[in-house]
Amino acid sequence: MQKAKKTGLPGDITMRHDNHYVDLIEEKLYGPRIRMISVNKIDPSPHQARIELGNIEELMASIKEKGIIQPIIVREKNKRYEIIAGERRCIAAKNVGLKDVPCIEMNVSDNEAMELALIENLQRKDLSVFEEADGLNALVDMYGYSHKQISEKIGKARSTITEIISISKIPKEIRNMCEEFGIKSRGTVIEIAKQENEDNMYKLISEIKKRELKREDTRDLSKMIKGKEKKVDRYVYKYEEKDKSFKLKIEFKQQKVTKDEIVTILEKLIEKLRVRF
Repeated sequence: MQKAKKTGLPGDITMRHDNHYVDLIEEKLYGPRIRMISVNKIDPSPHQARIELGNIEELMASIKEKGIIQPIIVREKNKRYEIIAGERRCIAAKNVGLKDVPCIEMNVSDNEAMELALIENLQRKDLSVFEEADGLNALVDMYGYSHKQISEKIGKARSTITEIISISKIPKEIRNMCEEFGIKSRGTVIEIAKQENEDNMYKLISEIKKRELKREDTRDLSKMIKGKEKKVDRYVYKYEEKDKSFKLKIEFKQQKVTKDEIVTILEKLIEKLRVRF
């Protein structure tokens, strides 16, 4: 009996991408079209300008030594090929003098191409805390991802995703201060993001620099700075069971709270209760 023809990626091809990529490949193709394409026929994605390419010297060194292990994902456009994911690999390959690169050809829409480019960029190890936060926030704002969906896509806890996304609200001037003072720790930047206004952020950064604080110390200082502010209206979440068997009230320190932030707090509370009892 003849075996059914398999579709999808061949067993000997491995990719770093999460299931999102594999799902799209299976949906869009009858089978993989993996082949070598001249770098002169490949154009950068018009969406990649919104994504930082970062330092590619380490990637160039790896390609020189081992070649391109992970294929570049492209789509055919105007008798040429446009990069969907793998912009950094393609640039690094050109820089080291490769003439052809391994590619997987896909048939996707503009929105799908931009989404794939964004998700791949978030897999990079050299992302700054702000690049990571802005990228995750773009998935929420532009593509309607929930914090839970993002956590499943990139393998981070939901509460971590919510905290990282909170960094995206930090204004440019405060970001520049963080870079100037060498504040790169995600935990420390999250504490800065928790401040209610720019003045408090500025005060906290100044103290962090002066005292060379770690996150746990920064957290205490953050609370102290907040305590000096005038009392403001806080967001209160209330819930009462229909049979009135219990009531729940959670008061937040900030004035505005998202649904994802409420869910994250409730999940943390349930976790603590499980440990305690």
